[in-house]
Amino acid sequence: MGDMINFETTPSQYRHWRVEYDGELARLIMDVDETGGLFEGYELKLNSYDLGVDIELADIVQRMRFEHPEVKVVVLQSGKDKVFCAGANIRMLAGAAHAHKVNFCKFTNETRNAMEMAETESSQKYVAAIKGACAGGGYELALACNHIMLVDDGSSTVALPEVPLLAVLPGTGGLTRLTDKRQVRRDLCDVFCAMEEGVRGARAHQWRLVDEVVSNSKFDETVAARAAEFAAESGKASHTGIALPALQKDIAADGSVRYSTLEIEVDRPGATATLIIAGPETTPPADMAAFVAEGADAYMLRLARELDDAILHLRLNEREAGLLIFRSEGDPAAVLAHEALLHDNADHWLANEVLLYWKRVLKRVDVTSRSMTALVEHGSCFAGVLAELLFAVDRSYMMEDEFEGDNRPIATITLSGSNMGMMPMANGLSRLATRFLGEPETLTAVEAAVGTPLDADAARDHGLVTFAYDDVDWEDEVRIFIEERASFSPDAMTGMEANLRFAGPETMETRIFGRLTAWQNWIFQRPNAAGEEGALQRYGTGVRGKYNMERV
Repeated sequence: MGDMINFETTPSQYRHWRVEYDGELARLIMDVDETGGLFEGYELKLNSYDLGVDIELADIVQRMRFEHPEVKVVVLQSGKDKVFCAGANIRMLAGAAHAHKVNFCKFTNETRNAMEMAETESSQKYVAAIKGACAGGGYELALACNHIMLVDDGSSTVALPEVPLLAVLPGTGGLTRLTDKRQVRRDLCDVFCAMEEGVRGARAHQWRLVDEVVSNSKFDETVAARAAEFAAESGKASHTGIALPALQKDIAADGSVRYSTLEIEVDRPGATATLIIAGPETTPPADMAAFVAEGADAYMLRLARELDDAILHLRLNEREAGLLIFRSEGDPAAVLAHEALLHDNADHWLANEVLLYWKRVLKRVDVTSRSMTALVEHGSCFAGVLAELLFAVDRSYMMEDEFEGDNRPIATITLSGSNMGMMPMANGLSRLATRFLGEPETLTAVEAAVGTPLDADAARDHGLVTFAYDDVDWEDEVRIFIEERASFSPDAMTGMEANLRFAGPETMETRIFGRLTAWQNWIFQRPNAAGEEGALQRYGTGVRGKYNMERV
């Protein structure tokens, strides 16, 4: 595939960002290379961005946590004069396939959320220092920071002009962060989101669009002073990071991908992709000093990185693999032993970061727009954090009793603390609490079973799998399910799954990935935005988009 998108990058390859590290402070400078677009046909002018710019940002945010845990404050600023960031590139959006646009918005949302959560989770506070025009996705980038500073120079503004200019929505959380995070009045949001020119100076502060407005002459020194203040307030101890080297990854022509802990088998005619996770082959490091010495080679971190990359690869590069099948092979006790080192040392900075990373990877699985199933077979190792995959998928199948000629250990599921609230979904609940919303007594019984290997009978009794089948029925039942799933409309399946996966409370995050994404997904297909005479196609031509004025 010539247009395969690689989600891996390294600082030496960055074209759009510079990072200057200075002890507990880091300066993150957005300086987009106009000629560095991911595809042909557009220039990334005015610090506008595409997926390639965002892949670099995601890499920076990740490395900030693992390679630079000494950093307490990250100041985000522009490397260009008179513009902070013009948001997502319009020409790119106008020319991109629908699926690319939607996946781009989703990935960008995940990156923004990781920035936003860095303060509470890793004591890394992001500060946006805005000089110049800050519009659309550029303002959404600022909104994901924990503190926003705007220069009062008579021309610098913040704006969300997507509705009037492009007939689309701010696609990466802008509307939701205004109302939920910054708690801007609804009527003022309405005014703000309908203005092309944006808001500047004192009014931006008065409306709570920014946290402070500073005169031009004092801006740089005030930003530096504020960053130092925030660093001093942080209770974070200083640590030396670990390196995140390139992943071991081999992609074959048929779509199969081999990593060190995981392989993907792609069946393109059958529209499925199977992810086979390999349990650890070594004993866990003796202690956290040994874990730090292993660094990115340590099994729990290596698998998280490879699974993360695999999910992103499947999302954009295997878009017709409508069903993802999770399998595992290995010793469940070994998985639990590796995981226990992290749980037992959760106050160690690296153990904390690896557990938080697993939380982010599992959330990425939750919001991936594919049907998902898991097969708990003999010899599998769905234990602890790997068992979370069983509760992230849409349904699961487990082997029951011995299978003829199969001498692998009988299929079991073993739960750990990872399954009891350490890895919450976007709704703030654990996957098991979400699963058993109407059955609190089942959840209580499940909690009592932590640490006990559960065979198919026990797993079914505890509500942990959807179906369990013996040697006679297994192959047919699984095959019929896979064939049926592949025959349904992908659009209807995506809508159904997105509605079923997030039961329970609504949060800012579920609104961003549910309501906002669903609407943006719909609007991106409407002629008013994406049609030949729509606003996206006509932007910059001097001719307004032609709208069908009927409300639906």
